[in-house]
Amino acid sequence: MSNESVKVWDIMVRVFHWSLAIFFLLAYITGDELETVHAWIGYIIIGLLGFRIIWGVIGTRYARFTHFIYSPQTIMGYLKSLLTSHPKHYLGHNPAGGAMVIVMILFLSLVSWSGLKAYEAEGKGPLAATEISIVSNAVADDWYEDDHGHKGDDFWEDIHEFIVNFMVLLVFIHLVGVLVSSALHKENLVRAMITGRKEKP
Repeated sequence: MSNESVKVWDIMVRVFHWSLAIFFLLAYITGDELETVHAWIGYIIIGLLGFRIIWGVIGTRYARFTHFIYSPQTIMGYLKSLLTSHPKHYLGHNPAGGAMVIVMILFLSLVSWSGLKAYEAEGKGPLAATEISIVSNAVADDWYEDDHGHKGDDFWEDIHEFIVNFMVLLVFIHLVGVLVSSALHKENLVRAMITGRKEKP
């Protein structure tokens, strides 16, 4: 007898998830060759992040941060349960998955900020005309050129590239976590993020 199917992920969460995956991949591909396209994709990602943060506060039950932010003790307890024959099951994000969502949002925000700063250092983008940014760019120009013989835009581009590469590592960990969790809990998390439905254990 099959388990009961329950609606977990609302359409907004699912659209955000797959849109972010697609646009992050496009941003990664266009990073070196198509600067203008890369910048506009970055703006879209910033918009998606802004939406997810708002939806994490006012959205449906399983979309809200209050539903999947757990204490470090709970996260460790969940990870330890994965080593047993009966790991603890959660309908929404499990504690490890919830922690990964927060970490990825934080680092995507850093990716976006460093990308805006790199674009600003070239005299482009929404930050380029602000008085504060002109001062910070001058500092970056002086510091980076004195120590490394490069311009300030290289300073921000290097930071941006470093954070992007760390973000790729987080994506890889996320994918491994989805596969491991799907196998241990005997559920298809990829399908659940498409249909929005999961089966009750």
